[in-house]
Amino acid sequence: MTEPSKQISQKAFELGKKNELTCTGCAQSATAAVLDSLGIWSEDVFKAASGLADGLGLTGDGSCGALVGASMVIGYLFGRERKDFKDRMAPLKSYKMVKQLHDKYLKEYGSCRCHDVQEKLVGRTYNFWDPADMEAAFNSDVGEHCSTLVGNIAKIATEIILENGFIPK
Repeated sequence: MTEPSKQISQKAFELGKKNELTCTGCAQSATAAVLDSLGIWSEDVFKAASGLADGLGLTGDGSCGALVGASMVIGYLFGRERKDFKDRMAPLKSYKMVKQLHDKYLKEYGSCRCHDVQEKLVGRTYNFWDPADMEAAFNSDVGEHCSTLVGNIAKIATEIILENGFIPK
């Protein structure tokens, strides 16, 4: 990886961590970090990531929002276009790239399911729909752990994007 690419991916890490600590919403935090580090923006992709936090709608029961948000950016940049919708081979590049991201995520965190990752990182899960549990989460180190995770995923996704030929603005 070239020095400029290392700097861009490090910027993605820093932005992802900062976004999650200051704004919350792991999917949007990762999405914004990847897009911003590459010097591009899509309000539609960013907005579409809104409901994906904490394993889909704050349920903890779905895939990590940071993983899904970063995958959305890969799809945005390398995915199949509407004109190619019937071409079953057209999305293979984006599939391969998202699989790379998934495999690295799985190696690091052991599961893509948000509650499983919370359990691994902080020893318990949080129900963000319960005000007492949300307060407990805000008073714990879950924010530090999740923000580092968001930064890591933003960095890895950015590396994959750059390795596949995207030229930042």
